[in-house]
Amino acid sequence: MRSSFIVLFLLGSILFFSACDKKRVFDEYQSVRGWNKDSVISFDLGTLDTSKVYNLFINLRNTNEYKYSNIFLITNMQFPNGKVISDTLEYEMAKPNGEWLGTGFGDVKENKLWYKKNVKFDEAGNYQVKIRQAMRKNDSVKGIQLLEGITDVGFRIEKTEK
Repeated sequence: MRSSFIVLFLLGSILFFSACDKKRVFDEYQSVRGWNKDSVISFDLGTLDTSKVYNLFINLRNTNEYKYSNIFLITNMQFPNGKVISDTLEYEMAKPNGEWLGTGFGDVKENKLWYKKNVKFDEAGNYQVKIRQAMRKNDSVKGIQLLEGITDVGFRIEKTEK
């Protein structure tokens, strides 16, 4: 009896909190176990409302195994008609004193990183976003082959108030 109450409580809590996220249009994660420099994380966004304006985010979860205070990412957004927009992005992951940025407790921190603000998807059809890590050590041309400490890579689209 007690265990079924706990299960019902947890299910109710999940439904309550997910229903409160009215801004969410797309929110998906992919797990990585050591992010290889050649691994591309891909998100199929599907068809988006061409009349709405959105904010886009990259979400990263990291553990204490992550050895750096920042991260470099390369993104490609592919439009339905074949156009691709590429960006090289740098995000801070820790404060100067070494304390992790982001939210969460314990070993895992989650960072909600701005990707693009006030985006309107003018072309009707399916969109895709691809993300890969582009980290390298100082004074090195070669990228870090296996980036440890990043556990999940996510992509999120939110409605704006416009």
